[in-house]
Amino acid sequence: MLTFHLVTLFPEFFTSPLSCGLFARAREAKIVDFAMYNPRDWSCDKHHHVDDAPYGGGPGMVMQVPPVAACLSSIPEPGRMLICTPGGKPLTQNYAKELAKETNITLLCPRYEGIDARIEELFPLEPISIGDVVLNSGDCAALTVIEAVSRLLPGFMGKAGSAWEESFSDNLLEYPHYTRPELVCGLSVPDVLCSGHHAKIAHWRRKMAVTKTRTMRPDLLATAHLDKEDVAFLRQMPQRRLGRNFAFCLVHHPVVIEGKTGTASLTNLDIHDIARISASYGLGDFYVVTPIREQQILLEQICAHWCQGVCAQKHPDRAQALSLVRLAPSIDDVIAQVTETTGVRPKLIASSAKWRDTPLLVPSDIRAMLDQEPVVFCLGTSQGLSSEALALCDGLMRPLRFLDYNHLSVRSAAAIYADRILGDFD
Repeated sequence: MLTFHLVTLFPEFFTSPLSCGLFARAREAKIVDFAMYNPRDWSCDKHHHVDDAPYGGGPGMVMQVPPVAACLSSIPEPGRMLICTPGGKPLTQNYAKELAKETNITLLCPRYEGIDARIEELFPLEPISIGDVVLNSGDCAALTVIEAVSRLLPGFMGKAGSAWEESFSDNLLEYPHYTRPELVCGLSVPDVLCSGHHAKIAHWRRKMAVTKTRTMRPDLLATAHLDKEDVAFLRQMPQRRLGRNFAFCLVHHPVVIEGKTGTASLTNLDIHDIARISASYGLGDFYVVTPIREQQILLEQICAHWCQGVCAQKHPDRAQALSLVRLAPSIDDVIAQVTETTGVRPKLIASSAKWRDTPLLVPSDIRAMLDQEPVVFCLGTSQGLSSEALALCDGLMRPLRFLDYNHLSVRSAAAIYADRILGDFD
């Protein structure tokens, strides 16, 4: 049996939901049980106050340590101790499965502006969150945790498979359900569900789960357990193709070389790898900026070698990637080319390995831009883009590894940026 110890200022909040339906039956069957603890019972104040104004000023009140600490200390077998807070570890199906293995769980439910932070130093509390949202208290969050965990306990759901066939159990959303009558408001039940052919029904349900996940929560597909048939089905689905609005621009001038503005030499590996990244993520053209005619000729020769004749026939994937390469003498010329192609002046975003005192963009910012307009992402060679090049840009990306070693090759940085901005399925 799993016992939840609820530390809350409002025990009555839980009375109804934990006393009806599946919870009532589970308590009767001794699958789950609940114990309530109110910090007010440990308050030394004659009015049973448990809160006070925050140090440093600010709105609201903060729950005090003494009554909460005394309350927590009174629990005979607290087991795993959780505190419900927006800043906690996200509650996921896997996290719920982990918690379902416990025999005792304590849930601390903050109110007001929260609890004095020292409570987390005195007790082994795990912060847990039900999502990026602020609630009036931790009580609603605790109820969500209780239900997510309890339904995974043997016997709670009645039918053993019920809890494991639903949303997130395989990192896929659940397929749609239908019941009688067969025809409602001119809408009928899918024929396959009335066929009695269980294999076809299972196949249909899987396709619907994959479709719903791709449409509603594509982020889940990155960790979903997909088989070859799932992947083949996903490839047939229409894609958003945000990458079509995104183009890399590899800048060889103006860049920083030994502290001065100069021109870097073109590198074969950079051209090949960034072109392949662009093709893999469905990006637009890949622009290479160099004002030196000899370097321009070299670029043209590289592309011609792989995109024409025998090489193109033997290595069609490489030819496809290199066909995206576009030569530009300057960054201004890139802007002109994209504007002519799309009819809209692109947003120019610069990347840099150095932290700068200016508002910095993150991948989600670029992703939001791609829904509205073309974005050219400038990558500097040598020691990075010069101040002259940065002045042409509309925004600056936050360095990839700003807390650690941050000297990636430009082609490695391009791959990471593409993946962070677009992910696996865009």
